[in-house]
Amino acid sequence: MARFNMQTSEMASMGGEARAETFCDMGLKYATGRGCPVDLVAAHKWLNIAAIRGSDRAAELRADLSQSMTKMQLAEALRAARDWMTMH
Repeated sequence: MARFNMQTSEMASMGGEARAETFCDMGLKYATGRGCPVDLVAAHKWLNIAAIRGSDRAAELRADLSQSMTKMQLAEALRAARDWMTMH
């Protein structure tokens, strides 16, 4: 599974709303395969994190995406988001 690391100090210091949109963009990247293979689990993970951080757009996209995922994929994505949130 792909990982997203905030390596620049600029990104690390971004406010909550801006960071949520960054996570939403990551979700869209994996959902559409923009510059990477399509990965619905990673897409859902990042959209879920963005929604938790306050992005209404991410919450809507996550709901749409979840309709095309299996229960196992959803469980894996939720687990990955929970693990990421625990570590960060």
